[in-house]
Amino acid sequence: MFPEIFKKNFRTVGISVVLAVGTLALYWPALRHGFIGLDDNQYVTANPIVQAGLTWTGVKWAFTNTIASNWFPLTWFSYMIDCRFYGLNPAGHHLTSVLFHIANGLLLFAWLNRVTGATWRSALVAAFFAWHPLRVESVAWVAERKDVLSAFFWLLALLAYTRYAELFKVQNPKSKVFYLLALLLFACGLMSKPMVVTLPFVFLLADYWPLNRIQNSEFRIQNSELQKTDR
Repeated sequence: MFPEIFKKNFRTVGISVVLAVGTLALYWPALRHGFIGLDDNQYVTANPIVQAGLTWTGVKWAFTNTIASNWFPLTWFSYMIDCRFYGLNPAGHHLTSVLFHIANGLLLFAWLNRVTGATWRSALVAAFFAWHPLRVESVAWVAERKDVLSAFFWLLALLAYTRYAELFKVQNPKSKVFYLLALLLFACGLMSKPMVVTLPFVFLLADYWPLNRIQNSEFRIQNSELQKTDR
């Protein structure tokens, strides 16, 4: 029993390392690129509030202003923190986006492996997501930080919701904590990019598969009994 668990954990860690190193290697060239004139100037290079770093004035501004019809205070915070550490050195800003993308690939693998138990298939899906050329725009364009940051909170919220569902199934009172955590992470995702508004529908899909909560729900049982009665 113990050797099998150790072997499985070793395999999971090994896959995670390969996934992280492979993603870093693929996107490392982005660090040699500069800012571009499309939105990067509005968000960073021509934005004195962002360049001042994370300040109380910047926090208030991030929550009360929109640029290009976008409201994403947490994304602004990430730019401000980057400017505090890297200034206007584009390599640092690109590195932050790359690290978030690596974390997203690992989180996706962790979630899929947890809910399906299919380690290799989960690794394949995570690698496809992390290494697909369609991800380049989100990772290598500083103005698209909102994509990798919102995905980060999206996946964390999905993990928290999964843990809630597992604990709720056994009537563990701690399930409420993870439910509230999922809501908090959902809010953080919305404050990174409004597109995350669709996440509750993903929760419903996850309830159907792979969490199998809908098939086992009392509603499904009662519905089946009503159908039998009608017959």
